[in-house]
Amino acid sequence: MISGVMKVSKAEKIIECLQDEYTLRTFEDSDPFRVLIRTILSQRTRDENTDAASALLFARYPTPKLIAGAPTENIEILIKKSGFYHVKAKRVKEVSRIIHHDYHDVVPDSMKELLSLPGVGRKTANCVLVYGFHKDAIPVDVHVHRISNRMGLVNTKTPEETEKELMKVVPKKLWLPLNDLFVQFGQTICRPLKPKHEICPVAEFCDYYRELEKE
Repeated sequence: MISGVMKVSKAEKIIECLQDEYTLRTFEDSDPFRVLIRTILSQRTRDENTDAASALLFARYPTPKLIAGAPTENIEILIKKSGFYHVKAKRVKEVSRIIHHDYHDVVPDSMKELLSLPGVGRKTANCVLVYGFHKDAIPVDVHVHRISNRMGLVNTKTPEETEKELMKVVPKKLWLPLNDLFVQFGQTICRPLKPKHEICPVAEFCDYYRELEKE
């Protein structure tokens, strides 16, 4: 087993290499409320579908108050491209109602309060903290979970376990860019099936690749 110190060194090298390969994406709107709603809409769909649904929704209903007061059917039509729009419309409407009524249109910036919102798990809450408030956190989605285990940074079964272990082995100064870098890396090279080892910039650090080389 790799020691904690070695893991930190390995994590730093991987993230530094990925920073050389990818440009951190700047989101046009880092308003915490829009990040929150966009992340809810992003569940189980592709980025382009999320972008389209979010754009339509916020063009028609730009504030928590307006979304909370909108007919559910109208929200469903606007966010249809995000998939599972019946469930998501109700969730978006209820979250907006709580933000408007209980928080006076200001999204809370604490993990505990974010997790109290309906349908908000740790990944969504961490996305709000990172992309909405620029706070140190590690959102763990399918890409982060898969890549962290493939590389040998962690040995975990769930995203929640991955988040806890990454917080131990990744220096806090690198928490903010980690999700964005791993997502881009996971979409382009470290894909679920047939990862592109031949052009991978961090193959030398990857346990999965090292095992393949032995075969």
